Amino acid sequence: MARTLSTDLRIRVIAAVNDGLSRRAAAERFGIGIATAIRWVRAFRTTGAIGPRPKGGDLRSHRIEAHHDAILGAVASQVDITIVELAGLLRRDHGLDVAPSTVWRFLDRHGITFKKNGARRRAGQARRLAPAADVVRRAA
Repeated sequence: MARTLSTDLRIRVIAAVNDGLSRRAAAERFGIGIATAIRWVRAFRTTGAIGPRPKGGDLRSHRIEAHHDAILGAVASQVDITIVELAGLLRRDHGLDVAPSTVWRFLDRHGITFKKNGARRRAGQARRLAPAADVVRRAA
C-alpha cells in the first residue's frame, strides 16, 4: 500500500496551483502524480481539506450489524446452527448476501463461540488402547 505524503507537500502543491501554476506543472515540479495533484486541489476547493483521508479500517460491518438481533435470535433458537446456515438465513429472510467468513467475523466480534464438550469428543484411537498381552511390566 502506498504511504501517505506529507501535509507540507500538499500545502505547497495547492499553493502553487492557486498562484497560477497548472496542476500538471505543479505535479511535475514537486515529483508527484498528475492525478494526485488534481485530487488534492479538488478536495481543497470543495471541502477545504488539506490532510490525507483515513486509511484502512472497517467499511462494511455495518451491513451485518444491522441484523444483529436476527443472528443472535437464530443462534439462541438453534444452538448447533452452522455459519453457512446463518449466511443462508440472512440471504433468504433478510436479503443480505454475505460470505460465511463475514458471519464468522461477526460472531468473533461479539464473543460468540462454540466450544466442544464431553458429548462431542473425538473418537479415541482404534488400536493400542491397552498394552500388549505378552509384555510383562516389572517394577524397576
